[in-house]
Amino acid sequence: MNKYQQFRSSNPVFLYKSYHIVENADKINVSYDFEIPALAEFHPKWSFPKPASCSVTFSDSRIFEQLVFSLGMAEAISYWKSTCSPELRVECGELSAEQAQWWKKLYFMGLGEFFYVNKIDADFDSFVTINSCGRFRCEEKSLPREPQGCLVPIGGGKDSALTIEALKNAGVSCKCYSINSRRSISETVRAAGLDESTLITAGRIFDRSLIGLNNKGYFNGHTPFSAIVAFSAEITAHIHGLKYIVLSNESSANESTVAGRDVNHQYSKSFEFEKDFHYYEEKFLGTGAYYFSFLRPLTEFQIAKMFVSYEKYLPIFRSCNLGSKVSPDIWCADCPKCLFVCLILSPFVSRDRLLEIFGRDLLDEPEMLPYFEQLTGQAEHKPFECVGSVNEVKLAVSLAIRSSENSGLPLPLLFEKFKESGLYHPEQIDGILRKYYSSYDEHNLLPDEFKIILQNEMERIF
Repeated sequence: MNKYQQFRSSNPVFLYKSYHIVENADKINVSYDFEIPALAEFHPKWSFPKPASCSVTFSDSRIFEQLVFSLGMAEAISYWKSTCSPELRVECGELSAEQAQWWKKLYFMGLGEFFYVNKIDADFDSFVTINSCGRFRCEEKSLPREPQGCLVPIGGGKDSALTIEALKNAGVSCKCYSINSRRSISETVRAAGLDESTLITAGRIFDRSLIGLNNKGYFNGHTPFSAIVAFSAEITAHIHGLKYIVLSNESSANESTVAGRDVNHQYSKSFEFEKDFHYYEEKFLGTGAYYFSFLRPLTEFQIAKMFVSYEKYLPIFRSCNLGSKVSPDIWCADCPKCLFVCLILSPFVSRDRLLEIFGRDLLDEPEMLPYFEQLTGQAEHKPFECVGSVNEVKLAVSLAIRSSENSGLPLPLLFEKFKESGLYHPEQIDGILRKYYSSYDEHNLLPDEFKIILQNEMERIF
């Protein structure tokens, strides 16, 4: 019996026992109770600020209870995965058969990397059964609300900075949203010229007792965190009466991390999840919010060129997951995400400026070579990080090499290795570049007014 089978046999049930909503004048506190019987209990917590002088009571609304319950289903993934119990028993709220199947798909696809890295041979039919035996407490009623305006989740990186800048320049009224506070997030809001009151920060407390289980050998790994962003942003938009939840996920997020497999580190940033979430909100939640990604028609390569046109963000943006765990958040300059951002910016930002941003010349570091090979398609799979496609990384490197050689500048180590690998084809660059600059993925959910804003932004740059 392998580890996966052993944990499932010893822990046949994971319980989503209950959620608790405590509302006062200025915020709403939410907590959850999860349990693996005879092994562990987990009690993650959230806090959502209310608008000033808010006269609406949310805690006795059926819609709000459904939102809180749904966020709990997304939170539960992190704790369920420690044992991969074959039954997830939901003892609170209610799930129809269709909803249970929706959540089963999110768990399976969102944990694709987790299964791959932990060498778990899971199949969709049998990996979990979601059984619902609970009931909602609130009566069926909706709040008299007509949402309007935008909520833009801000992560401190280049993508959300580009979104908020484009919308602000078009005169769109926006609020910004973050989970917990980080310096790069607050500085992004300030750099955009927005008042700090436009930033709505939800507090999330992860139950760290899970780490104790991980230290004992129970499973750990990547979860679809963007699904948590989606449901928590939905709650925030509902509380603040906002219609549009405007994400900043790009078309590059659709590419599988492992070629030929349904293993995508960015599954919950993909268009497939975006469509699924949009459907779930419309059919089962019905708040009136509209969830979409503003940058979905674009590639990471296009976004990089558009982003650097707003130079004010270069000193403050951060996209490093390891560095985000440090206060204040930093570029660790030692991971594939840092290298990817450096590479995708390299055609548009000087090498000296890249050194200022990252604190190290990542393009000339021998330790970066294994990550470089993964990013340029010379390894079994891409890094398990939110990075762009192999082809656009190769284009960015090729452009940077051509620019350096035309300027008579010496090439850094990674670029020399790229040329030695036979991947550099200068005669193809201009044709590929024209294709990327004009690229526009029609598979998106942008409302017409946002399509116009994005197209105007593209015309300004390209």
